[in-house]
Amino acid sequence: MAADTTSPDAAFRSFAEGAGLMIWRADPKARLIYVNPAWTTFRGRTAEDELGDGWKDGLHPEDRAAHEAGLAAAYAKRRPHSAEYRLRRHDGAFRWVHGHAYPLHEGRDFAGFAGSCFDITERKEAEEHAARAMAEQEALLAEIYHRVRNNLQVTVSLIGLYGRAAAGPCRPAFDALGQRVRAIALVQQHLHEAPQIASVDLAEYLTRLAEGLGQLRRAGRIAVTVEAGRTALLEPRRVNALGMILAEIVAECLDGTDEGIACVTRVEVPAGSGTEPVRVRITSGGVAGEPPAGVPRIGPRLIAAYAGQAEIAVSGTGTPESPLELTLPE
Repeated sequence: MAADTTSPDAAFRSFAEGAGLMIWRADPKARLIYVNPAWTTFRGRTAEDELGDGWKDGLHPEDRAAHEAGLAAAYAKRRPHSAEYRLRRHDGAFRWVHGHAYPLHEGRDFAGFAGSCFDITERKEAEEHAARAMAEQEALLAEIYHRVRNNLQVTVSLIGLYGRAAAGPCRPAFDALGQRVRAIALVQQHLHEAPQIASVDLAEYLTRLAEGLGQLRRAGRIAVTVEAGRTALLEPRRVNALGMILAEIVAECLDGTDEGIACVTRVEVPAGSGTEPVRVRITSGGVAGEPPAGVPRIGPRLIAAYAGQAEIAVSGTGTPESPLELTLPE
């Protein structure tokens, strides 16, 4: 039977006695003056044992200081208070509970707090499991990226070695291949460094990638500008495809222009409402130029392949007269 030493009002008691939630009431000095049957059933102790500060015997030692500090602040400000802490159950097991308390007044006088608690152990365990799984996933992604980066670096080195050993007419092809592999590595690096790998901010990613591409050759040789009228959160495979397409446009520009000419590429993300498909427009002045002898023009085929893998619609060639228009699925 629940004890009531100062007679809480009848309506409160009537509600609390039949409630499935653990309900309590405390006086202006934060001492319990009432606990309902659900509370005593959970704790396995009499109401008399729990009143005053007796219930604190059930608080987990690691949670007691933080809980008391939070409750003291709520009393000082006389504002509602919520907390999560571990409380010992009747079988000795500590269970996570979520508690919420609200201040009471009798006329203008502060009369203490009333509150409720409910068991959230299953939710906390699910959160901890999800956090562990996320940490394991991040560790796995980091290891995969590390291996991919190392393999790409080895590949670039091998291409360079074979290129330097190749006959003169073959060297431009090796240079073009090495250039593309370096750009692929850069695309993967910035994708890996995105704050949220599950949903990547398009405008932020394109901006970072543009800065990185500009450093692939001597200063001023590559210039990529990004003008984003909107942004969107995209899944990695679509962001990866857009990055690979942009890298190929830059590579084609480098193939088709002399070393002394700046390769300027412009990326636009036109404004649009949240219900409209995201569009990306890429223009580069050097795309229409002729690649060196022995270097095949594979840009259109690569771009079509990248876009097809991510279900991106493609039109145009990337020249100022015919910008490359990329439309993402709705």
